[in-house]
Amino acid sequence: MSTLTSIILRTAVRWISPLLLLFSVFLLLRGHHEPGGGFSGGLIAATGFALLTFGYSVRTAQRVLRIEPLSLTACGLVLALLSGLPSLLTGQPFLTGLWIDISLPGNVVLELGTPLLFDVGVYLAVIGATLTMLFEFAEE
Repeated sequence: MSTLTSIILRTAVRWISPLLLLFSVFLLLRGHHEPGGGFSGGLIAATGFALLTFGYSVRTAQRVLRIEPLSLTACGLVLALLSGLPSLLTGQPFLTGLWIDISLPGNVVLELGTPLLFDVGVYLAVIGATLTMLFEFAEE
């Protein structure tokens, strides 16, 4: 155990990081109807991993992430780009929002659309870019 981290910090990080990740998903999913979205959700998620880095180590945060941050950035950029293709296929301008209504039991309608795909792409790209920088700085 590093002499720079305390048991209080490690205990707090163990509880706060999962809550931050859950809150980031909440921000992501409500982003196209209310304030929030991929960017703010991605920053909150990256904060959860930053706390793991400060409380434990870069290796611990990388192990929990389970994927290279640069790969996460690339996947996010590709997904954000692909979210604009359905509008082109329907003859509309690139990145025009398209929606599908899915009826669920109990008269519940789930609205899924290309803006959510774009937000997920931004979410992944922001997490990946932020953590790439953080991990590089922390290893120095």
